[in-house]
Amino acid sequence: MFLWFVALSFVLVAMAFNSPALDYRFVIAGAVLPTGELLADGPYVLHTLLAPFVVLTVVMLATRGHRLIRRRWLGFPIGLFMYLVLDGAWLRTELFWWPAWGLQVGSANLPQVKPLVTLIAMEVAGLIAALWAVRRYSLNQRQHLSQFAKTGRLPRT
Repeated sequence: MFLWFVALSFVLVAMAFNSPALDYRFVIAGAVLPTGELLADGPYVLHTLLAPFVVLTVVMLATRGHRLIRRRWLGFPIGLFMYLVLDGAWLRTELFWWPAWGLQVGSANLPQVKPLVTLIAMEVAGLIAALWAVRRYSLNQRQHLSQFAKTGRLPRT
């Protein structure tokens, strides 16, 4: 489900915020980081609502008086929130609201394994979203792709 998180988090945030100064690379990084917990027999803290709130608080406090740095780093907690939305994390109440029902995050309900056809459909949807984004934001042009790779910013239209 890699493309599902990468492409849809990017597209949804770009459409919602339409911010020329937001670093969309950080949004993508935040949206895929929690999948690493699943490789470590998770889910753990990054699958809870607490994690993005803590990261958001740290970013806001650490970047006081540095508006441009804040805009860049705000993408990371936004990406963490996007992961929770795209993963349907709120459906696992004990995990989503941890530590409200106990301190053992690993003992919370594990995510249901999705059928293969669902996983394939999600990846296809992610691929379609990625292709749409490349065309919509002119990332098929070398200078725009280079700008995005270096700064995480989209070309202004």
